[in-house]
Amino acid sequence: MPDPLQPVLGGDAPFDATADEIETRAELDVHLAKNTLAGLCVLGLRLDRDPPDLTGTDVRDTVFVGCHLAGVEVEADLIRRGAHVIPPFDERPYPTHPALLYTAEDLSAGFAGNGFTGMYDTVVYDHFVAHGGAVPDIREAIAQRLHDAGIDNALGKALNAWVSAYGPGGAIGIMGGHAAPRGSEPYRMVAALARRLAAAGRLIVTGGGPGVMEAANLGAYFASFPENDLAAAIDRLSVAPAFLDHEPYTAAALSVRATYPLPPLDVAGRLQHGGLALPTWLYGHEPANLFAGQIGKYFSNAVREDSILRLSRGGIVFAPGWAGTVQEIFQAATKTFYATDGPSGAYVFLGVEHWSALPVTDLLGSLLARSPHGDQSGLVVVTDSLDEAMEALSPASS
Repeated sequence: MPDPLQPVLGGDAPFDATADEIETRAELDVHLAKNTLAGLCVLGLRLDRDPPDLTGTDVRDTVFVGCHLAGVEVEADLIRRGAHVIPPFDERPYPTHPALLYTAEDLSAGFAGNGFTGMYDTVVYDHFVAHGGAVPDIREAIAQRLHDAGIDNALGKALNAWVSAYGPGGAIGIMGGHAAPRGSEPYRMVAALARRLAAAGRLIVTGGGPGVMEAANLGAYFASFPENDLAAAIDRLSVAPAFLDHEPYTAAALSVRATYPLPPLDVAGRLQHGGLALPTWLYGHEPANLFAGQIGKYFSNAVREDSILRLSRGGIVFAPGWAGTVQEIFQAATKTFYATDGPSGAYVFLGVEHWSALPVTDLLGSLLARSPHGDQSGLVVVTDSLDEAMEALSPASS
């Protein structure tokens, strides 16, 4: 396929102002003009295209991670002069060290010509399964860890861009069942709530999968659109109600994006319009969520789960869900109980009937009441009201 990862590998302009990392050719050229890269990290650049002359450049303790170099002679020369070179794993369909988070365009690249089986996200998942899935061989494990380290790095930069643009207002995690049908009441309720939260300047954070997670990113995508446009989009998506309706869903999602396009946005703007999704190829049988503004897709499920909960300090919404959602509730509760990541926002449980039949909130309240940092049980809110949820998740409450 025609290099769909060029956005992920960095564009022509500097992405950020980090002093010790070089992620674009423009940044590299600035340093080359000073004849030194000493002590810097050069991340994921295509240095085999219009190769720069590095022969007169100080490369002592320079780290080249996932860079394509012009040849083994160049690589050997850099090492002789004190650089450390971690080459790309070219036989992999994913970048060794992505410079930026993914976008919906990155993950769906190839769908137009080759369908769901030929798009980037599916190709990487097939590779993941073919190389051992959750138990890869050592070469594959190293490549995956390097990729995920790049995502970690890019995630930090994206969040810094958000804070610079919109301030340190708390991010809101939205969790729930991955199998909630498109067009169902829980799906519509979560989408409506996420739209209101995003329009109020809150950062929506999800696990990037289908069901409730997709509804949340969809709602955030429509933050600047009228409410009836969101309802119309859900109607169009509901032609593929089940999360395993891969082909029709992807076609419908791309059609919705084309009908309701967003203007050109910077990183912070993309986070506002669509929010942040942190999915994993461990669950790659689920279709890619194509409405998140920025997507940090990981191979490691444990890393992405912890990242979602660590970021969601402004509060968490739990829509109806079962075992996976219950697990996330008590993972989050541990962080709140011990104040691992600072003060916590509200725990909003949408769906009184569901959470009455699955009474985890009783145990959660009893647990949080015994926090060494004081009684935290007042954070638990069970409601069917979007207005009540908005009030609980307001900055004053978090």
